[in-house]
Amino acid sequence: MSQSVPNFLLIIADQLRADHLACYGNKEVKTPNLDALAARGWSADRFYVATPICMPNRASLMTGRMPSVHGARHNGVPLPLDSSTFVDVLRQAGWSTALVGKAHLQNITDTPPLYPRPEDPPTQGEARPPLPLNDYGQECGQLWQERADHGVTLPFYGYEHVDLAIDHGDQVWGDYGRWLQDEHPEIAALSGPEHAIPTPDYELSRIGQAWRTRVPEEYSTTAWIGERTRAVLDKYAQEQQPFFIQCSFPDPHHPFTPHGQYWDMYKPEEVSLPDSFHLGPHPLPAHLQLLHQLRDEGKAIKHTPTLFACSEREAREAIALNYGSITHIDAEIGRILDHLEQTGQTENTIVMFMSDHGDFMGDHQLMLKGPVHYQSIIRSPFIWFDPTNAQAQGTSPAVCSTIDVAPTVLQRAGQLPYNGIQGRSLLDLMQQEQTDWRTGVLIEEENQRKLFSTPIRTKLRSLVTQNHRLSLYEGGQIGELYDLQADPLEQHNLWDEPTAQALKTALLCELIDTIMAHSETSPLPLAIA
Repeated sequence: MSQSVPNFLLIIADQLRADHLACYGNKEVKTPNLDALAARGWSADRFYVATPICMPNRASLMTGRMPSVHGARHNGVPLPLDSSTFVDVLRQAGWSTALVGKAHLQNITDTPPLYPRPEDPPTQGEARPPLPLNDYGQECGQLWQERADHGVTLPFYGYEHVDLAIDHGDQVWGDYGRWLQDEHPEIAALSGPEHAIPTPDYELSRIGQAWRTRVPEEYSTTAWIGERTRAVLDKYAQEQQPFFIQCSFPDPHHPFTPHGQYWDMYKPEEVSLPDSFHLGPHPLPAHLQLLHQLRDEGKAIKHTPTLFACSEREAREAIALNYGSITHIDAEIGRILDHLEQTGQTENTIVMFMSDHGDFMGDHQLMLKGPVHYQSIIRSPFIWFDPTNAQAQGTSPAVCSTIDVAPTVLQRAGQLPYNGIQGRSLLDLMQQEQTDWRTGVLIEEENQRKLFSTPIRTKLRSLVTQNHRLSLYEGGQIGELYDLQADPLEQHNLWDEPTAQALKTALLCELIDTIMAHSETSPLPLAIA
C-alpha cells in the first residue's frame, strides 16, 4: 500500500460523559491533550450511543449496527464471532490491526444470568443455535486467573494483535494482570480494597464504590495501556504497513481507584455538582421517585453496579475521583500522541477519541448508570483529527451515533461498507457540506434486571432529535418527553401534559418510523421469490 493510505488510532474511554471534558465545556477538569486534539480537529457536539450499556454499544461500534440486529442485546450476550466488523474489513484489505486494553465484546465473568426466572414460561432450545461456550469465554476473568494458557484466538473480531485488560479499578485481569503478576508480583499484591490506603472521610469508600489504591500510577492499567500502545506503534513503524489501533482505557469507570497523584488532584468540596442535582419545581418521574424514597429511608442499595439515588457528598466524591482518572487518561494520551510524532507517523494517522457511554454523576441525584436516558448517560464525546484534511475542523450540532463510526472509517479508508451497516459516514458533516442528515437518532436498551417495579425486565427505546428526547418503556407504563431547548436539564416531563399530546403523537410516529428504518436488511435476497 502507498504511504497516502491513512492509519487510524481510535482511543476510547469507559463510562465518560461528554461534559466531563474541557473541550466539551467543563471548566474544572484538566484535559489539555484532548482539548488540543479537538482544537485541531472536528467534534460532534451531539454524539449519542446506540445503547448506554457497555457490551452492546461496543458491539455497535464494531459492526455499525444496532443491538437489536447485531445480537448483543445487553450485557451477558456476546457479539457473535461470525459478525462482520469494520476492523476485519480493514484487516482483509491490508491494514495491521491491534486492540490494546478493554474489549468487552464477550462476557468478562462467569456469574449466572438473572433470567429466565423459575416462574417464567418454560422453553426448550433456541431460535438461533446456542453459542459454543468454549469460543465465548475468551474474555472471562476467572479463566485468565485459573489457566496460564488461557487467551484469545486471533484474529479476534478483526484484531490480529490483542493486549487485553479485563474489568475495572485496580483489580484488572487479562494480559495486564498476567504482566503485573509475573513482572511485579510485589505490586500486584497491593491491589484491592483490602490493601487500600484508609480514606475514612470518603462515603464511596464506605460503600465499596471507591478506594485509594496502593498500586503506583506507573503500574496502573492506564499507564500499561499507554505503554503497550506505544510499543505497537513502534512495531508498525518498523513494518511500514498501514494500521488500525484501538487504545481502550477501562477508566474512569467505577469502582473509582485513581492512582497516585490523581486520587486527590480534585477535592470533592471544590467540584461543582451537575445543575440538575438541584431538583426543579416539577416532580420527578414516578419510577425515579422510588429510588429517591429508598435513599431517604436509608434503604438504597449502593454497593452494586446498578444505579442508585445518591447524597450530595457521594456525588461530589464521584465527580472528583472521576476527574482524576480522566486527567490521568489525558496525560497518557499526550504521551501516545507524542510518540506518534516521534515515530514519524503523525502526518498520516487519523486520531479519534470517544467513550462507550456516560454516567449520571449526580445528575438528578443519581449515580452510576441505568435505564434512564438522561443526556449524561446517552451523550458521549467524539473527536476526529485528520492531519490531511484541513476542512475537517470545528463542531457540528448534528445528531450522530456510535453506529456512524464504522462507515466513517471505512469511507475514509476507501473501503465499501458491507450490507447491513446502519450508521452513516460523518465525512460529509466534517466537510461542512450540505447533506440530507437524519432528524433523530435511535437509542435502544434492554436489561437482565427488573427495575422500577415494572412487571417485566426493563426495556426501552428513545428518540433524540434536535429539540426533543422521547423515551418509551415496554408495557407503556412509563414514558418521558422533554423539550431540550426550553428544558436542557430534562426536569419537566411533558409526557402527560395536555398541551404536549400532539407533539408526543408526532414523536411516537417518528420513533416507530426510525425503529422500522433500523430493521434487519442482511442478508440480501437470492431471488425475487
